[in-house]
Amino acid sequence: MRITVLDDYQRAARARADWTALPDGVEVEFVHQHLTGAALRGALAGSEVVVAMRERTAFDAELLAGLPDLRLLVTTAMANAAIDLDAARARGVVVCGTRMVVPGTAEMTWALLLALVKQVPRLDAGVRAGAWQQRLERPSGIGGDLAGKVLGVIGLGKLGQRVARVAQAFDMEVLAWSQHLDHDLARQLGVEPTTKDDLLARADAVTLHLVLSRRSRGVVGERELALMKPGALLVNTSRGPLVDEAALLAALRSGHLGGAGLDVYDVEPLPEDHPLRTAPRTVLTPHVGYVTEDTYAAFYEDAVEDVAAWLAGSPVRVLT
Repeated sequence: MRITVLDDYQRAARARADWTALPDGVEVEFVHQHLTGAALRGALAGSEVVVAMRERTAFDAELLAGLPDLRLLVTTAMANAAIDLDAARARGVVVCGTRMVVPGTAEMTWALLLALVKQVPRLDAGVRAGAWQQRLERPSGIGGDLAGKVLGVIGLGKLGQRVARVAQAFDMEVLAWSQHLDHDLARQLGVEPTTKDDLLARADAVTLHLVLSRRSRGVVGERELALMKPGALLVNTSRGPLVDEAALLAALRSGHLGGAGLDVYDVEPLPEDHPLRTAPRTVLTPHVGYVTEDTYAAFYEDAVEDVAAWLAGSPVRVLT
C-alpha cells in the first residue's frame, strides 16, 4: 500500500511520527514541494492513502475523480474547506482529521501585531545595514505603544479569546464582534461586545479570527477599511479572503491604513509578482501561524493513528 504525504514544506513529517509502526508493506512517500495539475495527479497516482497539510492542496470533485485508487484522505486538523467532503463520500473515500494545537496561531497574531507596532522589520534591516538611530522622515516612523489602545477582535472563538487575554495583559481595551457573538460570554471575558462598525471605528488595531465561509468572505472590504481610524492596523492570521485584497492594497497605498500583518492570502503560495510583496507598511509571513513543533507532532502522530485505525477497519476522527 502506498501513502503520499503532501506539502511537507519543512521536511518535518518523517521525524514527527513513527511511520514504521504501520504494517509491513506500507510505503510512505513525502512530497516536499507544492504540486498542482498534472504533477499533482502524477504524484498521487496509485496512492491509496493521502495525507494533506491543511488547505495547501484542494481536493475538489474533479481531482478526486482522477484518483481511482484513493481510499483514505487524512487532513491535518478537523476541518478543511479545500476538501469536497460530499464528492469524497460519493466516491467511497474516507476522510479523517487530526488534533489541532490552538496557541500557535494566536501567538503569531501577536508576533505580527508587535512587529507592526514596534516596527521590528524596518529597525532590524536598518541595524544590519549599519544604521543605529535612524533618521525619521515622519512621526509614524517611531514605534507605538499598546497600553491604553483599543484592540478589535472579529471572531471570539478559541483563538479570539486567547488573543483577547493577551491584549488585556498589555492593558488594552478589547472590543469584539461576530455575527453570532455570545454577548454574555464576551462580558465574562472582560471584552466589550459591539457592532462591527463601532469596532472598526474605535479600534487602533483589528484582528480577524473567523472561519472562511460564504457569509464571512470579504467581511472586511472597502467600506470597512474606510471606517477604520487613520493609521489603524489590521492583522489576519485566519484566511486571506476574509479581507478584500484590492481594497486592502488601496488602503495601504493611500496611507489610510497604518499597516497590515498578514499570514494568509487569497492565493497561496503568494505569487512572486503579487503586489502585496511590495506593499508599504506590511509584515508578511507564509501561512505559518499553525506551524510549530507541537502542532506538527499532533498532526503527524494522529495521521499515523488514522491510517492504522482505518487499516484495522475502525477509522477514527472521521469527517465523511
